[in-house]
Amino acid sequence: MSARPFASGMISFGLVTIPVKLYSTGESAAGIQFNMLHKKCRSRLKQQYICPVDEEVVGRDEMVKGYEYAKGQYVLFTEEELKALTPEPTNAVEITEFVPLEQVDPIYYEKSYYLGPDKGGDRPYRLLAEAMKQTNRAALARYVARGKDQFVLLRPFGEGLIMQQLRYSDELRSFSEVPIGTAELKEPELKLAVQLIEQIATDEFRPEAYEDTQRQQVRALIERKVQGEEITATPVAAPKAQVIDLMAALKASLAAAKPQAAAEPISLAERKPAKRSSRAANDSVAAIEDAPKKKSSKR
Repeated sequence: MSARPFASGMISFGLVTIPVKLYSTGESAAGIQFNMLHKKCRSRLKQQYICPVDEEVVGRDEMVKGYEYAKGQYVLFTEEELKALTPEPTNAVEITEFVPLEQVDPIYYEKSYYLGPDKGGDRPYRLLAEAMKQTNRAALARYVARGKDQFVLLRPFGEGLIMQQLRYSDELRSFSEVPIGTAELKEPELKLAVQLIEQIATDEFRPEAYEDTQRQQVRALIERKVQGEEITATPVAAPKAQVIDLMAALKASLAAAKPQAAAEPISLAERKPAKRSSRAANDSVAAIEDAPKKKSSKR
């Protein structure tokens, strides 16, 4: 079944305009949601707004909107004033520049939308998509819709284009605010960590190999409940102990990864690099184990 667009727009590319349609990239039916019900009669509850000062329910006809400019102090806005604050939607995707795709860190990504050509836009749409693919560049653009001036990125995806809503730079916190401490890295530990990465590395991103097992388990439990069965909580697994001996943990990880990698349903061509990495890891482990005890004791 063909996807249904939820909006339309126009890409401005120099003097070229491309009519497009926007499609959702997500599958809303995949999520599991629970509703709040009245325990007595099992009716679905409705939300209400309550004034904590007057201790009464406030109807929509008694509501106004305000902005808190200081603690507990608000400036009120009428509906007409709010309209003046909202940009007029143009649904135009105005490309301002093209940048190498790898220069845009995924931390800026927020929402994503598929773009498809609208009536009369097939040829220029494919032209832009192919040109961006050959140059390995993405387009930065402005998209004014739904009362928001959005910062977006267009990039090649499959045979067409995808539009990625981006965060503005002032919407991101600096990583310098995250305390990461200081630690001395030892060369043998680093070598084993690199070998562990190489041993379970692949050259392709295969999202279909991953499933939301927790969601599947919840669906199965819900189905049992619908059938009238009683369900109980699964015992919580004990938390993993803190790693004390890092070298021992790395060696154990390398040893445990070998049979697991062999059991994965991948082709022999994909498996060969892992075998070479595994041999290299074994040689390194043997070299470390044969090292003088003085060195191995400094951990």
